[in-house]
Amino acid sequence: MMDVPALVSQAREGKPRAVARLISLVEGASPQLREVMAALAPLTGGAYVVGLTGSPGVGKSTSTSALVTAYRKRGKRVGVLAVDPSSPFSGGALLGDRVRMSEHVSDPGVYIRSMATRGHLGGLAWAAPQAIRVLDAAGCDVILVETVGVGQSEVEIAGQADTSVVLLAPGMGDGIQAAKAGILEIGDVYVVNKADRDGADATARELNHMLGLGEARAPGDWRPPIVKTVASRGEGADELVEALEKHRAWMEEHGVLQERRTARAANETETIAVTRLRERIADLHGDRRLTALAARIVAGELDPYAAADELVKGLTSA
Repeated sequence: MMDVPALVSQAREGKPRAVARLISLVEGASPQLREVMAALAPLTGGAYVVGLTGSPGVGKSTSTSALVTAYRKRGKRVGVLAVDPSSPFSGGALLGDRVRMSEHVSDPGVYIRSMATRGHLGGLAWAAPQAIRVLDAAGCDVILVETVGVGQSEVEIAGQADTSVVLLAPGMGDGIQAAKAGILEIGDVYVVNKADRDGADATARELNHMLGLGEARAPGDWRPPIVKTVASRGEGADELVEALEKHRAWMEEHGVLQERRTARAANETETIAVTRLRERIADLHGDRRLTALAARIVAGELDPYAAADELVKGLTSA
């Protein structure tokens, strides 16, 4: 059992080992998880959470590193949560993001953590919301959340970030293919990375056209900007930070930031509640209760909705 108050105090002082231990408690669903969350609650709410997503190969890790450099120039303390696919053998993360961000490892104002998805879909790890909370409480001004390489429907980052950045790159087939469907709708800022390649201007034009085909915007509504970058050389990083800060200012002015954070907290609470209900079903009734209801459904005595009502009734009366 760890001394949670001492760990939180050390994390606030910027000690990376304390931050690492707190996130490990979160990832491992430690029995002390509730104590950790209770200790962190009064300390959160100050960090600006930026999510970066896009198809594999567009340069998310390199762009994240460039953003870290740009924010550090502004004196911001930066936390990076890099979500990698789980190894099918060890269950861990590849840690490839740390290789690309090695220049920041010795910077005390930067904390980088890789997390494995552990089979969780949507581009994030299941413990990502709690890990973000740890970095927030540890005093990070900006938290950059980099998802795994995602497809068209993996848009979970939109529910976890204040601002969502969608990255594309020219020369990867149809430039808009990676951003259509669900992922096109989540972007607050769009980035055409590797803009020194042929086709970058065409990709930006196509993306701008696609955004113009979206739902009509009223005067004063946010229109996602398109920023061209060459992240490997740090080009465009300052312009991207400016776009992010403009979006943050717009959200604060229109009350959108508070709405998003409230929705994020509601989703997190709902997820925890559903998990607890599943655990309680197993604790109170075990498989036999559920199997008995399922047998009655198969026999035509109950429909699934009536069976679910009976199961919930058993939980509320217990």
